[in-house]
Amino acid sequence: MNRIPVEEYARIIRDLLASLGERPAELSPIAMAAGRVTAEEVRSPIDLPTFRNSQMDGFAVRAADVSDAPVTLPLVGEIAAGAIDPEPLRPGTAVAIMTGAPVPSGADAVVPVEDTRRVGGGIEIQRGRAVGEFVREAGSDLPRGAALLPAGRRLAPRHLAALAAANLSEVAVRSRVRVAVISTGDELVAPGNPLGSGRLPDANGIALASAAADLGAEVVALELVGDEPGRLARVLDQAVARGAEFVVTSGGISMGTHEPVRQLLEPLGATVGTVDMQPGGPQAHGRYRDVPVVCFPGNPVSSQLSFALFLAPLLREIAGMPPAVRAARPLAAALTSTPGRRQFLRGRLTADGAVQTVAGPGSHLVAALAAADVLIDVPADVAALPTGASVATVEL
Repeated sequence: MNRIPVEEYARIIRDLLASLGERPAELSPIAMAAGRVTAEEVRSPIDLPTFRNSQMDGFAVRAADVSDAPVTLPLVGEIAAGAIDPEPLRPGTAVAIMTGAPVPSGADAVVPVEDTRRVGGGIEIQRGRAVGEFVREAGSDLPRGAALLPAGRRLAPRHLAALAAANLSEVAVRSRVRVAVISTGDELVAPGNPLGSGRLPDANGIALASAAADLGAEVVALELVGDEPGRLARVLDQAVARGAEFVVTSGGISMGTHEPVRQLLEPLGATVGTVDMQPGGPQAHGRYRDVPVVCFPGNPVSSQLSFALFLAPLLREIAGMPPAVRAARPLAAALTSTPGRRQFLRGRLTADGAVQTVAGPGSHLVAALAAADVLIDVPADVAALPTGASVATVEL
């Protein structure tokens, strides 16, 4: 059987899901916009800051009045944060002012509290200040109409703070990719339920759904079905009705007699084949009611590695996230690999930047995968590598 190279299969899946990259815009409240991607440039509707205000707790003065400090000025009042239209400052006087409070007209500097001393009804200014010191001018951070955020920015808390400071309550973002996740297999039960003889908890559903959500997708369905193709068809119909833009399945694509994904989709034109990788060789893809379906193997490690290699790069791109880090690293210990098959071994980074394998290559070793940081990409013609050899890695 011909085995499809990993890179070629990645291109096949990217072509299948090409329409996902054309995201329409939608408005999101900023309180719910973390992790979303701006659909267009955002310009500030106001000056930042919106008015001239004090950078320090201190005293607003005219710089010319304190140029010969130390000097004592009469104290004529106090301006707190939130004050509205404070009285203009008369020459030769000072007014107490709090951080963020509006600087009155006539004042052009603020003297911090620590550079002053109370003297009767006045204030002794012990150090002079230049014009503009500790005064935040309106628009000095960003003037009205200037670009606040570019299109394509994945919104982090600092970006949301800037939007809020600009008095924006919502922002235009790219719509989320809507995905349905379906696990297959009569042997599976939802985690937390009694197992019984021959039953296994479904690890794939939560892994694939959370991986997709972590990369910005909206999971519109998370289902567990058995080995009956008719039941799978009904669940796929429901996923399409819920607006799924693509579906990810796990299991049911091998050569056995209980392969519901293969039995349902292959007659509809799906391609079932083998990719030149281990674990994760069995792969399939196709369409159901014109919705793309990406079909991963049922073994949990195979399923998660398939997601990392074939879906994660595209979802990262759509979400405005950088690609997963790929780097050459030295081996902390020698490794062996099955010759003739490209291996993706699980690895953990060491304190000095090397990488060591975690457990064995088995596709069922979910605990070992949980302990891994990276995948170690071992070419098919390699049977063994010594300590210190350089290997290609990709972060998980």
